[in-house]
Amino acid sequence: MEKLKNFIGGKFVAPHSREYLENIEPATGKVYSLVPNSDAHDLERAVEAANKALPQWAATPLEQRAAILARIGDLIEQHLDTFAEAESIDTGKPITLARTIDIPRAARNFRFFAHILEGFASESYEMPETALNVTLRQPVGIAGCISPWNLPLYLFTWKIAPALAAGNCVIGKPSEITPMTAFLLGKICQKAGLPPGVLNILHGEGKTIGSAIVAHPAIPAISFTGGTRTGAEIARIAAPMFKKLSLELGGKNPFIVFADADYEQALQTAIRSAFSNQGQICLCGSRIFIERRIYNRFRKDFVEATQKLTVGDPLKPTTKVGAVISKQHFEKILSYIELAKIEGGRLLTGGHPVKLKGRCKNGWFIAPTVFDRLSPLCRTNQEEIFGPVATLMPFETEEEVLEYANSVRYGLAASVWTRDLQRALRVSRTLQSGIVWVNCWMLRDLRTPFGGMKDSGVGREGGYEALRFFTEPKNVCLKY
Repeated sequence: MEKLKNFIGGKFVAPHSREYLENIEPATGKVYSLVPNSDAHDLERAVEAANKALPQWAATPLEQRAAILARIGDLIEQHLDTFAEAESIDTGKPITLARTIDIPRAARNFRFFAHILEGFASESYEMPETALNVTLRQPVGIAGCISPWNLPLYLFTWKIAPALAAGNCVIGKPSEITPMTAFLLGKICQKAGLPPGVLNILHGEGKTIGSAIVAHPAIPAISFTGGTRTGAEIARIAAPMFKKLSLELGGKNPFIVFADADYEQALQTAIRSAFSNQGQICLCGSRIFIERRIYNRFRKDFVEATQKLTVGDPLKPTTKVGAVISKQHFEKILSYIELAKIEGGRLLTGGHPVKLKGRCKNGWFIAPTVFDRLSPLCRTNQEEIFGPVATLMPFETEEEVLEYANSVRYGLAASVWTRDLQRALRVSRTLQSGIVWVNCWMLRDLRTPFGGMKDSGVGREGGYEALRFFTEPKNVCLKY
């Protein structure tokens, strides 16, 4: 059984406490590796390494930083199969999803920020015959990057790549229940020639090492993706310390289908939006609103398509739905299925655990589940389940569906399906969502700002927004 190590100062080191956490494979329910249970001693060592590396890394010419980041992306791609298998085992997601989405996107994150870095221009403002103002962008210093378990390498690299590109050193903490690809990333960084101490990776629990990173006075910027409750606790600690905060939190996203939509595309995308990664993506569209005149047809076709999804061993290429992340999460999802029944929902398909044979007989699998006849305001439709559970609801008018869509505390993403351009613009302007996809879902241009409104977070990631977050603006006024 492999014992993972922290990556500090360019080397792999055991945790100071010599204590480890069990890492369980969701598809089998068995422990398959041990993860460092890092503490404040490990953090101090990482801070020391980052501080030592920071002056030279910040002064490294843009072209050299970009070349190293691009090389990291290339090496991830060269080891695609190794990373994809590790991600599938760690998370329970189908290996085809890891191979085609997660790992290629991680490589792309590094390449993207390597290239966009060179176009990150300073601003200047002239005061005629008086002075010239130039706004410099300088690294914040050490950035704390804390990423979740659902898209481990994808979201870890989404944070650390822009932080490194901007000239910062990073102390990163991947989720303790999906640590493997972050561990492998350290090896890639060694091969790519990233200077020691520029990226440090600490494993362990959020309540210990995660909280320590947030509270450390030498770490002025925190970028976090995860649950809204945890985000609130991070803000409670970091805000009085006047740290820069980027919080990408939960979602309860509407998927709205008008009668004039491209029916087949809307249907197939709704299936993908509801059940990709077992519904464990903050962008998943779990509340599906269908205009009443096509509702019965859509409900019938949606249920039939859901029943065709193959639940199975994540390592098999035919599997469409894998295991959910943990026993605790498995039980939470099942409790919401029971709640939906109590709230008057009609179970159309699924709603039960799936028992597999062979190596996955003790894994945490749930059949893709669909309900209808639930109020838009019931708990099932208001609270984030983060599992393979979707609800179908009819609507009559544009005003009605917008009221339903905006009724939740979250405001991360929405998907709108219509051929009417004017309606698409009206609805997009009114939806309380940081991201609105029209006639698509999860179509990502990495240059665009990414983030949510309301309880879905604070700040934006992506493109120049990310580079702005990881830098401090300094105005220099030059008098003529």
